[in-house]
Amino acid sequence: MDRRGLIAQLCMVAAWMLLLVPWAGAQEQPVKAQILAPCKQCHAPDAKLLRGTLGNLSQKAEIFSINAGAVWNIKFDDNTKLIGWNAPIGKIPRDKEIAITFAQQGSEIYARSISVKPPARIPPEKMVNVEQVAEHVEKNDAVIIDSRPGARFIEGSIPGAINIYDAEFDKNIDKLPKDKNKLLIFYCAGVT
Repeated sequence: MDRRGLIAQLCMVAAWMLLLVPWAGAQEQPVKAQILAPCKQCHAPDAKLLRGTLGNLSQKAEIFSINAGAVWNIKFDDNTKLIGWNAPIGKIPRDKEIAITFAQQGSEIYARSISVKPPARIPPEKMVNVEQVAEHVEKNDAVIIDSRPGARFIEGSIPGAINIYDAEFDKNIDKLPKDKNKLLIFYCAGVT
């Protein structure tokens, strides 16, 4: 084969490769997460909902972010319904657990409703105060469990506490004492 024929064949191969590369490299884009890991303990993923924690919020721009395993920027307006919250949207604390129903309009995502998670209701007889926890730490008669994410635990924790992040609790059951009568005291970043 002469040089011209070889170049022609190489050009044909290159042309075929250019046609095939987009097909060969085309893969579905990963789906953006819609539910934060701790929310999965109680809720199933739902294509019509975002579940996570509130990030930044701008009243003036009418936009907020939610961390739902991925950060979403969501617009809101006067038609956005607030559920479980009796104050203006701007008063929802940062990192508060929320669920959002939404609609896409062009490239923008609008919140139809924002449900704010109510505080946990724990029976008073199951609650301990700071003094009681301090007594148990001093006596070393309880296992203190910090259920915050590991990064928060490293920032500071109750002396002697072990870290079992609530979203990974099932994977860390082996950290619990074998004695089922041992008192367990869980704490986190506050009432949720």
